[in-house]
Amino acid sequence: MARYKLVDRSPRFISVVFHAQIQPGSFEYAMDNLIGNELDLSALYVRHNNDISGAPAYDAGVLLKNVLLAYSRRLISSRSIEHACRENVLFMALSGDSAHPRLYAAQQAARQLYAAKPAQGERSVDLVLFGTQH
Repeated sequence: MARYKLVDRSPRFISVVFHAQIQPGSFEYAMDNLIGNELDLSALYVRHNNDISGAPAYDAGVLLKNVLLAYSRRLISSRSIEHACRENVLFMALSGDSAHPRLYAAQQAARQLYAAKPAQGERSVDLVLFGTQH
């Protein structure tokens, strides 16, 4: 009978280079580029007024990236998205490992952005999901 090497799936610590996880041509790459460079997120940034005092806010663009990636993976509950942000390397790479532990606010922000600028939201969704503009 043939002998094979054992497959070891036990937990281990590995070093991960986050920027190397987002491959050019992938959905994650397109979304990261679109949200980081193309979308006008000013409607989301208006809510934060903590320049002088207060705790630093989580970047709305980073939260939006995580929510959209989660939706593309059919993760819709905030708890499942939170788990993915804590456990999945791709989610960590998109957020720089700084994702908010409670993403309900980010889901609301995504809805708010779409409601504020539906034409831009539709164009962005078409670009990210289908690679086209209508």
